Amino acid sequence: MLSILRHTTYRHLFAAQVLSLIGTGLTTVALGLLAYDLAGADAGRVLGTALALKMVAYVGIAPVAGALVGLLPRRRFLVLLDLMRAGMVLLLPFVTEVWQIYALVFAFQSFSAAFTPTFQATIPDILPDEEEYTEALSLSRLAYDLESLVSPMLAGALLTVMSFHWLFTLNAAGFLASAALVGTVVLPAVAAKTERPFVKRVTRGSWIYLATPRLRGLLALSFAVSSAGSMVIVNTVVIVKGTFGGTDGNVALAFAAYGLGSMAVALSLPRLLAARTGGAARIEPRQAMLAGGALLPLGLVLTAASSSYVALVAIWALIGVGSSLVQTPGGLLLRRSSHPEDRPALFAAQFALSHACWLLAYPAAGWLGATVGITTTALVLAVAATCGVGAAAILWPRSDPMTIEHEHIPVAHRHGDGDPVHHSTAGADPNGDGWHRHRPIRHAHAFVIDDHHPIWPRH
Repeated sequence: MLSILRHTTYRHLFAAQVLSLIGTGLTTVALGLLAYDLAGADAGRVLGTALALKMVAYVGIAPVAGALVGLLPRRRFLVLLDLMRAGMVLLLPFVTEVWQIYALVFAFQSFSAAFTPTFQATIPDILPDEEEYTEALSLSRLAYDLESLVSPMLAGALLTVMSFHWLFTLNAAGFLASAALVGTVVLPAVAAKTERPFVKRVTRGSWIYLATPRLRGLLALSFAVSSAGSMVIVNTVVIVKGTFGGTDGNVALAFAAYGLGSMAVALSLPRLLAARTGGAARIEPRQAMLAGGALLPLGLVLTAASSSYVALVAIWALIGVGSSLVQTPGGLLLRRSSHPEDRPALFAAQFALSHACWLLAYPAAGWLGATVGITTTALVLAVAATCGVGAAAILWPRSDPMTIEHEHIPVAHRHGDGDPVHHSTAGADPNGDGWHRHRPIRHAHAFVIDDHHPIWPRH
């Protein structure tokens, strides 16, 4: 997997990602301490509201940002967003009121909602080889999992020699270093379709996403992941300390088991998804993702039945395995389902829609856990996850070829607006303004939803 770092551009971008992740992890710890400083016993309510604002920003801002990509050179856009995030973080040590936390967190997460999908959509453009891109996806998943383990330990070590306010400063420094690294590379340009109305540019990613069967399956599986993951993130402390009488260290170990399960998949998945010489991959993304999805309701049912801390740790590792099997190949599906110029919008749609699932799952896990108990909560979320996996199996057909024979639907367009293959057939231009419509033709090629192919063919 590490061999992918021989690509200079990807190496710089990956280093920028790691710096951003570690800095954000430090800020997560510092934000909890700041909330306690300002709100005392109400710190949990403050953090819960901040988390909800984060999800609202992710769901609402990401599609808008996807529509803006291409209006600025991509490198300049990413550098600007890193600088804005650094500025927001630097203001946090100076807040004196809770509402200021909310305002800065929303602004910061809005810039992150623009940065992250744009960054993710850049990687398949600089790594056109699918096997290399799969390795990059696994390395990225590994970075996320390692951050969840390393950042709390690093924050704890730093807090022994400095106040928590300095953690915000270190995060800002991480964003500045990320901006510097992004500024050293040359990124492929994105062809902006500025002639489209802004509303259509905002909704284009969601239109492509929801019209593509494999991506509808991905969304259903994302719902299953959020159902299981919210149980882990929201209720681990309650289960470990309230049910089993554990310590803070036991809580950390349970979270670590979840991360280690995910890391084990990230390390092994590239080899499983890689194509054998002269043949197909050992395992297709659909097989891996549905298998991972099936582990999620199983883990939740086992959670309801668990009677020991050791069993819980093993279950959390199982849920980590399932979550990573679903999430890691997701970028591969997005790459296969879009033209390069539509990738920023499509990655933004995935970012927004998947976080909409979390926006539903987080409060459900918390509210149910507090009102009906952990056992019932685990079973309710298991039903939700099962529905997600079942829907994915139905929405994502077993036969999912890249190349599909279909009838090309004539769509009014100008030359240069679409795939050159469609311009080989003469079309009428009645107004003489460049807009024209080709005759219907039947052909076969790698099929993705676009202006010429607005409906997925039946095959």
